[in-house]
Amino acid sequence: MMNFLVRLGRFRRSEWEMLASALIALGVVMLMQPLSLTLFTFSFPVTLIGTVMFIVVSHFPE
Repeated sequence: MMNFLVRLGRFRRSEWEMLASALIALGVVMLMQPLSLTLFTFSFPVTLIGTVMFIVVSHFPE
């Protein structure tokens, strides 16, 4: 885990893309759950942030 956090600080593509993909997946899960209106309300911004983050980090070096 510490290695993952250290590599995040170096702005390498693979770790940041993994984090952005996790945010997108979290947003989709929040969108599909039937229990909480608050989670549903914040699902679009979370998905949007993950998508924009993925677009930005795709320009980071390998």
